[in-house]
Amino acid sequence: MIRTRLKVKDVRTEKGFSQRQLARKSGVSLGHISELESGKANPSLLTLDKLAAALDVEVFDLLDRTTD
Repeated sequence: MIRTRLKVKDVRTEKGFSQRQLARKSGVSLGHISELESGKANPSLLTLDKLAAALDVEVFDLLDRTTD
């Protein structure tokens, strides 16, 4: 089985952004970013695109695929 984990928090902290800064730059709400990072929500492709653009990375860089 292939599982995909979001690496939003990893990339965000690596780039030196707080959740609030990322929310302002991306237009994604602070609450939604928090939910994504804690695994309580799943992002749409549009949300991933906004986050990737704000972090200056590719959408693929926000995903971590693992196999069981």
